[in-house]
This record gives sequence, structure tokens and C-alpha cells, in this order.
Amino acid sequence: MTREPNAWEVRLREDPGHSAWYVERFRAMAREGRDLDGEARLVDAMLPRGSRVLDAGCGPGRVGGYLHRAGHTVVGVDYDPALISAAQEDHPGPTWLAGDLADLDLPAAGIADPFDLVVCAGNVMTFLAPSTRAEVLRRFAAHLAPEGRAVVGFGAGRDYPFARFREDAASAGLSEQLMLSSWDVRPLTEDSDFLVAVLGR
Repeated sequence: MTREPNAWEVRLREDPGHSAWYVERFRAMAREGRDLDGEARLVDAMLPRGSRVLDAGCGPGRVGGYLHRAGHTVVGVDYDPALISAAQEDHPGPTWLAGDLADLDLPAAGIADPFDLVVCAGNVMTFLAPSTRAEVLRRFAAHLAPEGRAVVGFGAGRDYPFARFREDAASAGLSEQLMLSSWDVRPLTEDSDFLVAVLGR
């Protein structure tokens, strides 16, 4: 059966140069001294040194690169091979892999050890095909160590209501540990336009 295309795939069909634009956008912001590490700082604060982190939807590697430099073992996975190439160039050290999160099976790729934390930042959840979102969350849960956590952040108004995400997470066996409205640890409210969910098995 043919799988529903994800939003990133659709965008690349419409604009084959989008990946290169996206990579350069973040490189330009880094050159300007913009703060691109807020997500990674929060994740780092949640972990002891030397933890295993899966950067799910890693893009060009800004989150996973920071966490690697902070002393963690990082594996990054992204759908777009062009973004993986940029991650390898700009942030050497982690293991960067091209792959669809809906098919995530790292033990089959020779990466057998579970992860202390899965981070999924950058609105990645809203780029997934809607029919695969719950499956992706199940695969996050399957890759976690028993006490591991998944940290997922995305904005409102992107065709994935927070309430539906919370239902999908629960169906995937992930329980809510902390619900925030930003990566700088502001509480979630009914009016929040962003969600950062800290989930456990």
C-alpha cells in the first residue's frame, strides 16, 4: 500500500531547492550569532553526561551537534539526505542517518542500544504525514530505555491539534511527565501556541 507523503516530501516536489535554502538559512543565523540552542540546552539539562540521545528529525544537526559537544552519544535521523549531508559537514561526531521516522528501526541498522532520550524539535511532528504520526510516536517509545523520555515540541496552527497529539502519545504508551509552552520552561496554558511535551514510558 502506498504511504501518504509527508509535508517535507511534498515541499521538495514543489521546490527542489528547498533543502539547500533551509540549510543556508540556519548557517546564516549561526554566523549572525543567533541563539539556535534553546532546545538542546533544555535536553542537556535533563540528562547526565554520556547519555544516549536520538535526535528524531534532526535536520542539519543543530540540536544533535550541541548535545554531542556536551558529551552525549547522539544518533540523528532525518527524512532528507541533503540535510543529513549538511549535519555531517557542520556537526561531525554524531551518527547521522537518512530515514523515514515512520519506519524507524535502529536495531535493524545495527544500533541496538536504547536511548535515554528522544528529542523531536523543529515542528517535525507537523511535517509527518498525519496517518503516520501515531506510529512515529510508537517507534519513539520502542527506542527508549525503560526510564527514558521523549521530548517533542511543535507549534499550533499546523494541522496537528495539541489534544490529538496527546491522544496519540497516550496510545503509543507514552505518559505525560511535563507539559510546557516553550523550550525555556514556561507552563502550558489553554492559550499556548506552542507545546513542548516531556513524555515517559
